[in-house]
Amino acid sequence: MGRADPEEGQLPAPVKPPDGGWGWIVLFGCFVITGFSYAFPKAVSVYFKELMKDFHVGYSDTAWISSIMLAMLYGTGPVCSIMVNQFGCRPVMLIGGLLASSGMILASFTTNIIELYLTAGVLTGLGMALNFQPSLIMLGTYFDKRRPLANGLAAAGSPVFLSSLSPLGQVLLEKFGWRGGFLIMGGLLLNCCTCGAVMRPLDTGMKRKMEKAQDKYEAKEMLPMGGKSEEGISTTDGTKKAKKAKKKPKKGKKLLDFSIFSNRGFIIYTISKFILVLGLFVPPILLVNYAKDTGVPDTEAAFLLSIIGFIDIFARPACGMVAGLKWVRPHVAYLFSFAMLFNGLTDICSARASNYTGLVIFCVFFGISYGMVGALQFEVLMAIVGSQKFSSAIGLVLLIEAFAVLIGPPSAGRLVDALKNYEVIFYLAGSEVVLSALFLAMATYCCLNRGKKTPPPEKNPSAGGGSDTEEAESDVQEAEEHSSDNHQPAHGTDKAVVAANEEANHVEDEQSGEGGRCPEADGEVSSRAGCNADQTVERDSF
Repeated sequence: MGRADPEEGQLPAPVKPPDGGWGWIVLFGCFVITGFSYAFPKAVSVYFKELMKDFHVGYSDTAWISSIMLAMLYGTGPVCSIMVNQFGCRPVMLIGGLLASSGMILASFTTNIIELYLTAGVLTGLGMALNFQPSLIMLGTYFDKRRPLANGLAAAGSPVFLSSLSPLGQVLLEKFGWRGGFLIMGGLLLNCCTCGAVMRPLDTGMKRKMEKAQDKYEAKEMLPMGGKSEEGISTTDGTKKAKKAKKKPKKGKKLLDFSIFSNRGFIIYTISKFILVLGLFVPPILLVNYAKDTGVPDTEAAFLLSIIGFIDIFARPACGMVAGLKWVRPHVAYLFSFAMLFNGLTDICSARASNYTGLVIFCVFFGISYGMVGALQFEVLMAIVGSQKFSSAIGLVLLIEAFAVLIGPPSAGRLVDALKNYEVIFYLAGSEVVLSALFLAMATYCCLNRGKKTPPPEKNPSAGGGSDTEEAESDVQEAEEHSSDNHQPAHGTDKAVVAANEEANHVEDEQSGEGGRCPEADGEVSSRAGCNADQTVERDSF
């Protein structure tokens, strides 16, 4: 029983995240999906001036296209969670890629701004949402020890795609117009379907291998000398059906698991993330206009965002590597708090920057802190709720963040119009981010770390809607324990085996006369309708 070799009838080891292998392909797919999800709504702004001319609308009207995309990305989180729990990640991502692509293709044929809202805004935004959330779930499935690094590398897709899609959109606009640009961008979004196709479900594949290996193992266990294979196969099928019949009541899946609200860590994280989002996106949105108002030329003002993106590309993977260190990973929530505190203090300290040099320094430090926040936000959530409940947790968190996204930047814009002062906005945004950092750190220390002194008793894994993989693993473990007690290699001749079988039949006949469990046992392996699967393989001679 040393090696897990399915070809020799041995049972495979319990399923664990591979932390590599095909997981690197899944990581690349998540990198592409994250890049499209976060960068595409911003890159579309390149076409806004042409849309204003063709449809005779204002900037605020065209800006609603990006706002609707982001609202769909965040607000449809629970819908994505329900679909993932019901159908799995791969089908949902394939549908999402088709919706995102068809939305931009249909937008190239629109004749008014309302049709753009429904196609480029709602349809494309929904498609990207159906890709973004399942890709993060699959990433958490394939990586465990290297998960912080994987999250950091996947999060780097956002700045990389932002620095690529914006110049590409400008080139497409100059050569093909906004309609041709939308059509080509829709074709690019079909790559989301490719990324969805590589998201091979790890649990299902492992479960099938375990079931096949278990069938071969049971056949060898019952027929060590290779005789009567048909009877052994029929008995194995009966055993498999009996186990499936027992497990059917346990397979009820929750479409959306609200039990995560009983997790204090999840509540703390959600409140902190809501406060964070109120001020996190305000500085990069107002930075260009702030620089222009201080006398910076337009080209140099636009270059400030490129500095943030360039620093962000390297900050996210580096922070993921730091978070994966053995002495850092148990305290990743405090590292996330430090990243938020760093970001908030950067906003506050740069509020009085009045020249281009000061703004460049602000962009460097903001890019580092912003990358740290982006690399750690989902890693902390995975560490709090675990991979089993992550699909429901991320959907509910994104829904709550959607309200903060709709409140924060628009409110900051109104304050700028009313006060004509950007300093107040930077102070306010920085204070909100600092508040979220302090709340997360203090609440984690007071409410969670002190509670670890008296840990609650472990619950039954099946009570929380355990997965089919966990059930298969438990069956494999039971079979291994059974085999270690009853399995002995057959070294005798055929006559010795027949004599041992007759002796076992004689014992079973005596037990049936005394009211045993299997009154109709006659020593044959083929017909055991009234017996359990475990009773059919109990032979001392084996």
